[in-house]
Amino acid sequence: MAMKSTTIAGLAQAGGVGVETVRYYQRRGLLEQPARPEGGASAGGVRRYGEADVRRLRFIRAAQAAGFTLEQVAELLALDAGDDHARARGLALERIAALDARIAELQTARDALKRLARACGETTTGPCPILSAFEGA
Repeated sequence: MAMKSTTIAGLAQAGGVGVETVRYYQRRGLLEQPARPEGGASAGGVRRYGEADVRRLRFIRAAQAAGFTLEQVAELLALDAGDDHARARGLALERIAALDARIAELQTARDALKRLARACGETTTGPCPILSAFEGA
C-alpha cells in the first residue's frame, strides 16, 4: 500500500478496525494522535496518518489476535524500539503457556461433552444426560 497520508477513517479501514477502535488505542497510548494542521478543526484541518501508523495498527491487531493483552501489546511496542529480544521472547513464552493451559481446559470440556453426547445417544428414556449435567452445574 503506497499511502502518503490518510484520515482516521482511512487508517481504520487499512487496519481492519472501526474508527472508535483507533480512538480507543489512542486513548490507551498505543497509537499516536497527530496534531491538526494549522488552523485546527474549524479551518478544515484534518489529522493525517501515514504508513507507519498503519503498520503500528496492524501490529496491535496481530498481537491481539495472538492473544496478547493491550498491556502486553504496549510492552511489545516499547520493545520494538529497542533490541530486548529476551523480554520479547519471555512475553511470547508466557503467552504460549497461557494458550497451552486454555487448550487443556478446552480439551477437558470437549472430552466431557463427548461423553455426555455418547450417553445421551445410548438412552431414549428418562432425563437427558446432557441436560441433567448442566442442571447440576
